Amino acid sequence: MHLEKIDDYRWLIPRTYKAGMLTDALVYASEPLLEAIRRDQSLEQAANVAMLPGIVGRALAMPDIHQGYGFPIGGVAAVDEQDGVVSPGGVGFDINCGVRLLSSNLTLKEVRPKLRDLVQQLFRDVPTGIGQSSRLNISDNDLNRVLEKGPQWALEHDMGSEADLDHTEERGCIAGADPHAVSARAKQRGKPQLATLGSGNHFLEVQYVDEIFHEKAATEHNLSKESIVVLIHTGSRGLGHQVCTDFVAQLDQAMRRYGLHLPDRQLACAPIHSPEGQRYLQAMAAAANFAWTNRQLITHAVRGAFKRIFDETVRLPVIYDVAHNIAKLETHSVNGKKRRVLVHRKGATRAFPEQPVFIPGSMGTASYFLLGQETALRETFGTACHGAGRVLSRSAAKKGVTAKEIQKELESRGIIVQSLTREGLTEEKPEAYKDIETVVDVVHGAGLASRVARLRPIGVVKG
Repeated sequence: MHLEKIDDYRWLIPRTYKAGMLTDALVYASEPLLEAIRRDQSLEQAANVAMLPGIVGRALAMPDIHQGYGFPIGGVAAVDEQDGVVSPGGVGFDINCGVRLLSSNLTLKEVRPKLRDLVQQLFRDVPTGIGQSSRLNISDNDLNRVLEKGPQWALEHDMGSEADLDHTEERGCIAGADPHAVSARAKQRGKPQLATLGSGNHFLEVQYVDEIFHEKAATEHNLSKESIVVLIHTGSRGLGHQVCTDFVAQLDQAMRRYGLHLPDRQLACAPIHSPEGQRYLQAMAAAANFAWTNRQLITHAVRGAFKRIFDETVRLPVIYDVAHNIAKLETHSVNGKKRRVLVHRKGATRAFPEQPVFIPGSMGTASYFLLGQETALRETFGTACHGAGRVLSRSAAKKGVTAKEIQKELESRGIIVQSLTREGLTEEKPEAYKDIETVVDVVHGAGLASRVARLRPIGVVKG
């Protein structure tokens, strides 16, 4: 595929590349990143996304782009609310997978001597892995309340505060969620998994502020050099996965009824205002609310673990919590006119001006705290990337190294790791991901979000 270079950070796939493209696709990347991106089919997927009925602006690909289901991971598309479609592949199977960052009143010097005890306590208090069940015993009515109201349910059970909601995207609740749109199978899968971390690339990291790039912004968000923070990365678990599975099948059938044709069946979609489209959005919103509640309950467990290892004076306020697998109705300026659009963000983070943006690396590298910029609002419907992005498949990552070797190497760098499974380490080894510094350079250089602080891991909990 030939890409037209716009500048050092932007590359165009023109709509003339492929019959059926309704708009151009814009790729945010540097030349070194493009070498990795070209190894899979993600650019072809970005071109396919440009064929979605009702798409407005350009189809977008973030610098962490890699091949996904239908949409590339790191893909963004906005469609007109009236004439557009909704595609579950544009959200993904882990609905509202997202990240939450907690600040603290602890320093690296205070935590380092008790780090191993802390990581072990966190590992005990936060269930991880595929088969682990929650320690909560919630009723069906409780689950429906979570799906409808999100972490407000946690507050009603003394597991959070209004301040937590104030620092969460949408205050943790998308309006219009309907628990009845979620299948019995999805509820059955999700009910025992509330307040659990899961497996794969999900993690809980104890980090410290390694470098500050914007002193004023860092101070405003309670960050100082060598202060301790906690990053939580997880989503809607089996519930969200089942919602996506259910609706991919339903919308695949609906496409025939509505006369919709796309080059990839994984882009199954339906008109936004069709009964099928509305039902999916109601179920997706419910799964998103579940995910925000999940991160809230994990936050409660993390606070308890820190207090057990240190004392009751420990404070871990939420800096922000943001989704990176979601579709949301928003108002944006398109060609100089305000339009109501449904923005699909699949492995991509909302980055409105001055809004916190978190870009995690891998368990052995840095993560970044940035603030969204006006350029993102103009060019990407207020979006930046969500991580470093894989360069090795999980099966490829497992070759040539053992979990013990990874653990030993990380510990030699002062990083204590607790993982439930060997795969939790081998599949997620640092070499499986793009270089976080290169990815952040593109986001910062393109003006989508500006660096505030670099965060280094010292303690990692994985499934």
